[in-house]
Amino acid sequence: MKASLSDEQRQALDQQPEGIEVEDGQTQKVYFLSDAEVHRRAMQALQRQEDHDAIQAGIDDMKAGRVEPYDDVSRRLRTHLQETYGLPLGEA
Repeated sequence: MKASLSDEQRQALDQQPEGIEVEDGQTQKVYFLSDAEVHRRAMQALQRQEDHDAIQAGIDDMKAGRVEPYDDVSRRLRTHLQETYGLPLGEA
């Protein structure tokens, strides 16, 4: 579904091209109206930040010694796949 802007919303966006908050008078939910390109760039920036944070968390875990040897993880994964799906995976 594609909704249309009201004249009031269009005027507000003309005055604030970065976006505006709009409240639904019935539900009191607040929405944010913005240009699709602004939204896309914001979502990309958020994804980059989340990726960076996840990588940093991994580095922090490694430095703090919160790691497991590959062979242990691989063995546990093979056992899980064999027990769950009956896959004859053998040794890696």
